[in-house]
Amino acid sequence: MGVTQAQQPGKARLLSEATRENISRIALNYDSAQSVVMPALYAAQEQLGYLPDQAIVEVAEILQLPPSEVGAVASFYTMYFRRPVGQHIISVCETLSCALRGAEGIMEHVRRKLNIKAGETTADGKFSLNSVECLGACDMAPVAMIDGEYYGNLTEEKVDEILMGLGL
Repeated sequence: MGVTQAQQPGKARLLSEATRENISRIALNYDSAQSVVMPALYAAQEQLGYLPDQAIVEVAEILQLPPSEVGAVASFYTMYFRRPVGQHIISVCETLSCALRGAEGIMEHVRRKLNIKAGETTADGKFSLNSVECLGACDMAPVAMIDGEYYGNLTEEKVDEILMGLGL
C-alpha cells in the first residue's frame, strides 16, 4: 500500500506536516489503505478538533483513496465530528438498554442544564451534546461518554456532579 504527500498546486494544506507524517507512519502497520482510514481520521481530528471537508480530501489524498470513501467513514461513525465541537463532548447513549433504564430523562436533564439540543454546542463553546446509538456499556445503563471517559448508572444528581466538575 502506498501513501502520498501529494498536493494540488496553489492549494493550501489544512493538515500539518506532522499530522501527514503521522498518518504515513500509521499506514506502515496496515496491509490496505482502507484499514488506515479510521486512525488517519483520528489523527486529522486530533489536530483540527473536527473534520472539515478539506481534511477528508487530504486524508484521502494521503491514503490514495477516493474522498467519498473516506467521507463515508467519517459520516458513519459518531466519534468523528464534521463541524466544530465544544471543549467537552457529552455523548448520551439512547439505545434500548439505556432507554429502559432512563436515558431519555438523563438526556433531557443534560439538555436543560446546558440549554442546547442534541447535536448542538453551547454558545461559549464549552460543551457539545450528542445522542448516540450504543456505547457498548449496557451493564452500566444509562451511560454517557464524556471526553472519551465512560460514566454509568447515571442519575440526574450524578450528571450534575459531573457537569460541575467540568466547570458548569
